[in-house]
Amino acid sequence: MHTLHQYLGVPPAINASGKMTALGGSVLGEAVITAMNEGARHHVVMDDLLAATGREIARATGTEDGCPTTGAASGVAIAVAALVAGTDLTRIEALPDPGDAPCEVILPRGHSVHFGAPVRQLVALGGGRPVEVGSANKVTRQHLSGAIGPRTAALLYVQSHHAVQKGMVTLAQTVEVGREHGIPVIVDAAAEEDLRRWPATGADLVIYSGGKAVGGPTSGMICGSARHMEACRAQYAGIARPMKVGKETLFGLVRALREYGTDSPGSPGGQRERMEKLAARLAALPGITTRVVADEAGRDIHRTELAVDPAHAGRDAAHLAGALAARGVYLRDHHASTGRLYIDPRPLNPDEEEQLVAHLTALLEGRTGFEEGEL
Repeated sequence: MHTLHQYLGVPPAINASGKMTALGGSVLGEAVITAMNEGARHHVVMDDLLAATGREIARATGTEDGCPTTGAASGVAIAVAALVAGTDLTRIEALPDPGDAPCEVILPRGHSVHFGAPVRQLVALGGGRPVEVGSANKVTRQHLSGAIGPRTAALLYVQSHHAVQKGMVTLAQTVEVGREHGIPVIVDAAAEEDLRRWPATGADLVIYSGGKAVGGPTSGMICGSARHMEACRAQYAGIARPMKVGKETLFGLVRALREYGTDSPGSPGGQRERMEKLAARLAALPGITTRVVADEAGRDIHRTELAVDPAHAGRDAAHLAGALAARGVYLRDHHASTGRLYIDPRPLNPDEEEQLVAHLTALLEGRTGFEEGEL
């Protein structure tokens, strides 16, 4: 009997890139799959389940309450909508038109990123008008303060490897500016691993992905004060309606939150040693120089970096990543234009790691030029 992978013509991928939306987020653990099966077998009052899931989010994040979402991206739109429209049904149903409500959302220019969609668009979907301040590589607290006016609804801080890391205003400074002017701060911490760290900064609404570091199904969550979370849930009568979360996903998210932080093969402990061993193996391949590097956004993740010398590897980094992708193997290629590729240990099981090594070896050993059809 054919599997659905075979039937659909979509074979499983070997994911050495990370917990990426483009590769399906996370491979789910058995406990999460069991919880989703349980959710699939019964009807439930969805408002009650949303509220109960919010309590679980609050427990995991150390906040008053939570609001589940379909993902961190929808979380941005819903959080903005909550601050623009509150619980006023007339305003909720009018969004994304904010009417006369304060709607400007100020963000550092280096945080106006694209992570599959532009963050500006998500702000606009929630009725906000994005206001970028400073320069791509230099934003200060004075830039934030100077942009605040009577129509300011929120300050947005994007904690992500996609965002510029150098020269940006810190989150602590952003929170200080927000407090000084009575403006709430939204933090998009989608892929962050410490769920209690970001709310503890004093940010008012913090957004996470449920399908990345947490290891749950494709989902997300907002956490913060009970007042703000009530307003977030109220948006399901408006722009969040097309983003509604299924009961199966909510059961899976709750189980993932309860399991999160327990020891597992993909947990931070042991990643560095594992990547050092892999780096030593791959350093023998022609045209490849390796080292182990820490995550650029400060998460407790260590990856193997492959610096590709085209003259000896027979192809540059971008073409090597493409050739591997053609074989169903996906490396982290954000910096391919600079000649660097990365291997993320979190999604890789030992068998997949061996397959990755075999594919790299087959592509690189004994090659002196680009292969026809791989350009």
